[in-house]
Amino acid sequence: MTRRELAAAGITDPALRAAYTACRRLNARHGRTYFLATRLLPVERRPAVHALYGFARWADDIVDDLDSDATTAARAAALHRLSERLDTGLRLGRSPEPVVHALAHTARRYGIDHRHFTDFLASMRSDLEVTDYADYGELRRYMHGSAAVIGLQMLPVLGTVVPREEAAPHAAALGVAFQLTNFLRDVGEDLDRGRVYLPADLLAAHGVDRGLLLWSRATGRPDPRITEALRAAARLTRGVYREAAPGLAMLDPVSRPCIRTAFVLYGGILEAIADDGYACVHRRVVVPPVRRAAVALHGVVRVAAPRLAAARLRAGPARPERAHRHDTFAPTVEETTV
Repeated sequence: MTRRELAAAGITDPALRAAYTACRRLNARHGRTYFLATRLLPVERRPAVHALYGFARWADDIVDDLDSDATTAARAAALHRLSERLDTGLRLGRSPEPVVHALAHTARRYGIDHRHFTDFLASMRSDLEVTDYADYGELRRYMHGSAAVIGLQMLPVLGTVVPREEAAPHAAALGVAFQLTNFLRDVGEDLDRGRVYLPADLLAAHGVDRGLLLWSRATGRPDPRITEALRAAARLTRGVYREAAPGLAMLDPVSRPCIRTAFVLYGGILEAIADDGYACVHRRVVVPPVRRAAVALHGVVRVAAPRLAAARLRAGPARPERAHRHDTFAPTVEETTV
């Protein structure tokens, strides 16, 4: 967490500053797309987003870290401890655990409904027991806690120009769209964890089951039935993006470049999967760096334009000798570096 972001957010307590800094490190290390988009938010709102992401990342790592040899029972116990710390931290507004400390502060500051955090942990616990989903309705119920509530947690931080309840369904849908994109991208890695997140009935409609996916993963050989099933999953995911899209205009204008950039970058993952021939059972695709940079630059322009206009209004008519200066209102390196 940069000192500038913390100062802009009015966070002065040393322990709290350290807690937010820990969350930012989690975001920067694990959430490349998310972190990139977050850089387009006003500096005073970034710490809250890092706290929300840091908590989600921490819980997810307890469940899914492939580098850990922890048993299911050990993971369940760790989630239980986290849940207890969360309950106490939300009640008191503080915690000795840095990530929970930052989250509790953010929740109190922005009035975030505590149910969104408990629903999230419920879905994390289910990941320790549930390894597949019969149909999309069943999967969507799981994703309420694992993804939709992330959008709902973010909404008070982002701000809206309409009543929050009007924007909420679109924010929830965007969280679901992002997670469906991750499910499609990570089919192979999820198989390694013993899970299949694509609905079983969607797979079966194309002649695919867990056994065929495991065979393809183990042998590295493609199968046209799998390709068609993954293509259908991508169509389903694009439909959820369409559910989410009207919500972009409902956000506070200063937050729109961030979320629009995330929207485009995650959509780019779907494009990359298609360009790779839906081979995500065998390898994980990434959006090319040039594409990511171009989208980010477009977001920077969206951020800079209203700041430039506002600064000009404050300054009044430009003096002739300064009429062609552009550096006065340009974003700083810290604002644009991602």
